[in-house]
Amino acid sequence: MSWFGKLLGGVIGFSLGGPIGAILGGVVGHQIDKKGQEHLEPGSQERVQAAFFTATFSVMGHIAKADGRVTETEIRHAEEVMRRMGLDQTSRKLAIDLFSQGKEPDFDLHGVLEQFKRECHRRRNLMQMFMEVQISMAMADGIVHQQERTVLHEVGKSLGFPTFMIDQLIKMVQAQQRFYQHSRQQGGEHGGPGYQAASGPSVEQAYQVLGVKSSDDQQTVKKAYRRLMSQHHPDKLVAKGLPEQMIKMATEKTQEIKAAYELIKRHKNW
Repeated sequence: MSWFGKLLGGVIGFSLGGPIGAILGGVVGHQIDKKGQEHLEPGSQERVQAAFFTATFSVMGHIAKADGRVTETEIRHAEEVMRRMGLDQTSRKLAIDLFSQGKEPDFDLHGVLEQFKRECHRRRNLMQMFMEVQISMAMADGIVHQQERTVLHEVGKSLGFPTFMIDQLIKMVQAQQRFYQHSRQQGGEHGGPGYQAASGPSVEQAYQVLGVKSSDDQQTVKKAYRRLMSQHHPDKLVAKGLPEQMIKMATEKTQEIKAAYELIKRHKNW
């Protein structure tokens, strides 16, 4: 049985405990506190998946409310994230409920993040994927406002990311979003016939997606490409605890990175 099936059966929330278990209990129902026949050991894949999914959508809700109100643009972005993840109706409802929990004034941001970090057992690639999703939420209207940046820095600090690294990730995610949007406008969904069309995303955007400069040599660019592909590889992330509902988003991430690298190679005649 998947982590999601065990959650609905009342097992995972009981096993997790803490702020994350409390949130799960609140959105699934009180029966979650009455069952616990199966104990999920710390570090188990299902336990990490449940913590990742819960923290992702609840913190997204908190960031959306950072400036005092949640806009229609931010709601549409959250829905787009769910679409990109390919969530079914049941998991989509759970995600919406978690998002709503994160908007509440008494949401325990630091408690959730501290538990999430413990559950991840320092799986840095997972935590970076988590940060990228949160940054994309802050960028829902195309810009990261100061209140949102402040919350992102707090989130990053709780997970062990220094401020300068969060700022670097913000720039990278901004470039990835622009690249993704231009690619969809040019050729529809990722992997579509026109995805890598020459008139699509700019070469400068491609460099930004990889976090490199146009003056960097081939070895530097290739190294950055391989590092990003390894960090976002769906199979590796799932093995470390990425919920299966998020495989589609991780796959799209690797497609964006690969498309950016191929565009640079064509431009440089490598």
